[in-house]
Amino acid sequence: MNLIEGESFVNQDFSKSTFKLGEYENCVFRICNFSAVDLSNVEFLECGFVGCDLSTIVVNKTAFKDVRFEDCKILGVQFIHVNPFLLEMAFSSCMLNDSGFTNLNLKGIHFKGCSMKSVDFGGANISKSVLDNCDLLGALFERTNLEKADFSTAYNFQLDPDENKLKGAKFSKDNVEGLLGKYKVKIQ
Repeated sequence: MNLIEGESFVNQDFSKSTFKLGEYENCVFRICNFSAVDLSNVEFLECGFVGCDLSTIVVNKTAFKDVRFEDCKILGVQFIHVNPFLLEMAFSSCMLNDSGFTNLNLKGIHFKGCSMKSVDFGGANISKSVLDNCDLLGALFERTNLEKADFSTAYNFQLDPDENKLKGAKFSKDNVEGLLGKYKVKIQ
């Protein structure tokens, strides 16, 4: 397997050229297009993606170990197929709409200022996670571990307290309606 260390990739369109399979360590990808690229079996360790388009990438057995995504477009990505070993990601100002994190252990993950419309967290562990100023319109939470997760600035979410683990989770007075929607109560 190829080892690529400490390299910066800027303004590259991998959707039109072959992405070299291998292990990427301490690499940064800036304003690169990965749209619909098959990243299966690639390993990213301590890498950053900034301003990239990663929409509909294929991530079968892809390893993301201490990887950060900033200002990226990541639409329709099924992270459910990634390599779960040492999985650690952080997202800031990203569009993650229609992506799936089903059954993944994402304990302590940070999402900051992200659009996460129709994201599927079914069966996932996002305990101790922070969803800071994230739009969760249509996001799916079923059998999700949300214990000690911070939703205090998240908005547009609906989740059923009877279907999810919520012990110690943080919500604000402004977004508590997302917890009580199924009860048809009026909050003033």
